Amino acid sequence: MPYLVVCPLSKLQNTVTATGATRMLTVINAGTTVERPAEIAEAHHLFLGFNDIALPMEGMTLPGEAHVRAILDFGRDWDRATPMIVHCFAGISRSTASAYMIALALNPELDEMELAHELRWRAPSATPNPKLIEIADTVLGREGRMVEAIRSIGRGQDAFEGEPFRLDVFGGDDA
Repeated sequence: MPYLVVCPLSKLQNTVTATGATRMLTVINAGTTVERPAEIAEAHHLFLGFNDIALPMEGMTLPGEAHVRAILDFGRDWDRATPMIVHCFAGISRSTASAYMIALALNPELDEMELAHELRWRAPSATPNPKLIEIADTVLGREGRMVEAIRSIGRGQDAFEGEPFRLDVFGGDDA
């Protein structure tokens, strides 16, 4: 059963090794050094550089529609033979938003609210980036349901970084 694994940069190699993942999405500040694990072929790694902000700020890159479309396309191109890693610096905001939107793109039957609550249950510190969610909601034609669902779970618990967690795309076990 295919699943996404969300983690912070500091736990990237251990998470790849533990899960057997062979595909990786990096959503992190441009210029951040990310050592791609040997298990991940260069062709199966997408690095997108933008800041974890929801409003324009001088000197920073706001997530935009091109970023969201690249994330969704990368997710859709996943063969689902092995898990896919989705990570940002802390594993709390950009990566949780990306995993949420990929899951909904791959399985349009998922309920936005149920998935948001599943995300909260699996990742108490998750605080998905609201700008990414807003754009994805429009691109996926979810009519505000993604935005409302993520608002309903509120800000996650304070944490320096999140713990790695699994998000099932097509349902399955609770591992």
